[in-house]
Amino acid sequence: MSSIRIVDVIDRAGFDRIPPCADPGFDHRSCDYWEDDRRGSKAIRLSWLEGPAAADAPRGPGTDNPFAPTSGPGFNPFDPRASAGSAGSTGTARRANPFGDDEADEPENPFAPRRAPRPGVGSDAPRKLQLLGRGLAVFGSYAKILEVDGEPAAWCQFGPLSAYPRAQRVRDLYRQLPTSPLPAVITCIASTTAARGQGRAKELVLAVAEDLAGRGFSAVEAYPEPGTRPDATSAATPAFWVGCGFTVAVDDERFPVVRREL
Repeated sequence: MSSIRIVDVIDRAGFDRIPPCADPGFDHRSCDYWEDDRRGSKAIRLSWLEGPAAADAPRGPGTDNPFAPTSGPGFNPFDPRASAGSAGSTGTARRANPFGDDEADEPENPFAPRRAPRPGVGSDAPRKLQLLGRGLAVFGSYAKILEVDGEPAAWCQFGPLSAYPRAQRVRDLYRQLPTSPLPAVITCIASTTAARGQGRAKELVLAVAEDLAGRGFSAVEAYPEPGTRPDATSAATPAFWVGCGFTVAVDDERFPVVRREL
C-alpha cells in the first residue's frame, strides 16, 4: 500500500519539493505564465531558483552616487541630532531616523495588544515562491504537491481569480460565465512522468477542490489547452477535468472553460 501525502507549498522546504516538469524546457519553479498575462513564461529560468536577481538586491551606501564617500559611516547633514553629535558633543550620538519615529527605541507598552506575525515568505525567497506566498496572510496556500512514498508525484497551482490575470483574460471572453460570486481557479495540474497513469493528478485536483470549498468558495474553474502535447501543458484537457467532476462551461476549440460547483 502506497503512502500518500499532500503538502502545501508555503515555505522554502515545500518549494524545494516541487517536482520537475515532464518537458525539460518548462519549469514549475520559475513559471509566471498565469501571474503575468503579457510577459509571463513557462520556460525554465535557473536564476529564479536561488533568490532575487542581484540587480534587485538593495545597494549599500555610495553604490549609485559617484560623489558619495566610499567608506565610513553614513552622515545626514540635515539631521539635527547628527549635527549636534558632530559639533563637539561628548555624548554618544543616537542612531535615528530623521523622517520618523524610531519604533525600535520606543519603550514597550505592556497594555497594548501584540500583533501576531503575519504568515509570508522572506524577501530573499526565490521569485516563484514569493508569487506563491502573496496570499498567505489572507487566502492561504496557492499550491500543493502530492507525494507517493515520500517522492513528489503531482503538482497543482490554484488560488483566487485576482491572483492570475491570464485566467481573468480568458473569462473576459465569455459573458455567459457567472461573475458573482467569483470562482477560485486551478491554473496548473501536472504529474511526473513516473506517476503517469496512476490517477495522481486527479487525486490532487479533488483534494484542492475540497480545500477550496472549505475556504468558502462556491465554484472552481480551470482553463484547459486542447490539442496540446501532454508534456507541453499543465492545464490538461477538457476530458481530464470532466473526469474530475467538472462540466464544460464554455466549449471553445481554443479557449474552453471548465467549472465545478463546490
